[in-house]
Amino acid sequence: MKFSESLKKNRDFQTVYKKGKSRANRLLVMYILENHTEKNRLGISVSKKVGNSVVRHRVTRLVRESYRLMEDRFHSGLDIVVIARAGARDASYHDIDKAIRHLGSLHKIIS
Repeated sequence: MKFSESLKKNRDFQTVYKKGKSRANRLLVMYILENHTEKNRLGISVSKKVGNSVVRHRVTRLVRESYRLMEDRFHSGLDIVVIARAGARDASYHDIDKAIRHLGSLHKIIS
C-alpha cells in the first residue's frame, strides 16, 4: 500500500506549475511532475472563485478522498497538483471522481 504526502509549500507548488505538465477538464486541472522518490505528493488548490470557505473545503475533501481511494492505481514518484475550477462548486463526489480518473488517464499515470 502506498502512502502519499501533502504538498504544502508554495515553492513546491510553483515548481510543479512551471516544470510540470498540465491537463484539464470541465471541473479540474491537474499538473504532474516527477519527484524522484517512492511516494506521491498531492497538492490541492481551490480558489475563492469556487465559493466560500465551506464550499472550498468540501471540494478539497472530495478531491482528497477520490485520490485516496484509487491511490494504489497511480504510478509512484509524482508531485500532483489538482486545481478546482468554478464548475466543481456544484459537483458531486462521483463527478469529481470521474474527473480525477479522466485526468489520470490523460496523463497516463493510472495503471
